[in-house]
Amino acid sequence: MEVTGKIKKIDETKTFGSNGFRKREMVVTTSEQYPQMILIEFIQDKCDILDSYKVDDDVKVSINLRGREWINPQGEAVYFNSVQGWRMEKSQEEASATAPPVPSMETIESSSTSDNEPDDLPF
Repeated sequence: MEVTGKIKKIDETKTFGSNGFRKREMVVTTSEQYPQMILIEFIQDKCDILDSYKVDDDVKVSINLRGREWINPQGEAVYFNSVQGWRMEKSQEEASATAPPVPSMETIESSSTSDNEPDDLPF
């Protein structure tokens, strides 16, 4: 699954327990009619993915939905959901804005042949 939108917040990496479990959270605001603020967590080595992004970047995040069951002290089952990110890239709109323009066929043709040169191609 994927979530696209603008980065609203990026938290610092937090370490838990004696085994060094790492977790980092971010919030992405979607760009639909009713924008949603989606909390996405990155765990372990995936925390480092966020280092090359900043607030207000337009991104596409590949996610997995995770669900867990916990039995509370009263013996009742309680369920938790999480959204885990595992890959992220700048969205197409932002990537195309920073990419150099691609020349059109007319530009290529006019630069390769001029009026002073004969067209001696066999086709």
